[in-house]
Amino acid sequence: MRLEIRRRNVPATAALREHIERRILFALARFSSRVARVTVRVSDVNGPHGGLDKQCRIMVVLRGARRVQVEDLDAGLYAVIDRAADRAGRSVGRELARDRGGPSLPATGE
Repeated sequence: MRLEIRRRNVPATAALREHIERRILFALARFSSRVARVTVRVSDVNGPHGGLDKQCRIMVVLRGARRVQVEDLDAGLYAVIDRAADRAGRSVGRELARDRGGPSLPATGE
């Protein structure tokens, strides 16, 4: 699994990079054999204006060229990374469950 981190209007710090790597690995480790590439984009949308302006967009490219993308906004950079990574892990799990004919929903109207 190759990880690429891109940022816009966000300082590049070792702590931020380590946090992103740790959260992505935690969220996607169980799927690592099925994940080809992960791109994480973090940005400060409004600059110094404040508010819900920190954005994290995660694109997961699965083997077989399928893609899963999640995006989140929050006031805190680390919080938005955490939430987006969790959502990416759940979304990848659902996508891969479709391959396996995952758990079926109970029939209604019977």
